Amino acid sequence: MKGNIILIGFMGAGKSSIGSYWSEKKSRPLIDTDQLIEQEAGMSIPEIFKELGEERFREIESSVLEKLYEKADQTVISVGGGLPLREENRAVLARLGTVVFLRVKPETVLERLAGDTTRPLLQAENKGARIRQLLEIRNPVYEQAAHLVIDVDDKAPEQIIRELEAALQHDRKD
Repeated sequence: MKGNIILIGFMGAGKSSIGSYWSEKKSRPLIDTDQLIEQEAGMSIPEIFKELGEERFREIESSVLEKLYEKADQTVISVGGGLPLREENRAVLARLGTVVFLRVKPETVLERLAGDTTRPLLQAENKGARIRQLLEIRNPVYEQAAHLVIDVDDKAPEQIIRELEAALQHDRKD
């Protein structure tokens, strides 16, 4: 296993912000797979979904992850919420480093993403119901893929980072 920290979880869980904090604190590079996907495709994620469809997006996502495995080490990696859904992606994540699931409640997601219109999978009449539906499907997959699980609701980024550090220290002692 490589020395990366990989943050997984649902949209709005704080993967990007926690990734930024961890990256800065540990002086490690930060990679966001969504940014790599946009660079690879030459368009934004909403455009990819609209123009190419979700299946093509997932193919690009898997391709980006494979390339990342070849080059990333000692890096903080934030992955899109759907990336761990593919079994082959979970296998790559497990080899890529320590996978940390940032677990979030539906109410927190709804609050954090209330005005966000850029998330293709949340373009539904009842966002709360859609979030609950997706979390019901995804949370067991995230848990299966993760080495560590950290609940993020009602916590400041600094507290989440402290919990992550403590969990990683404990993990290294085992």
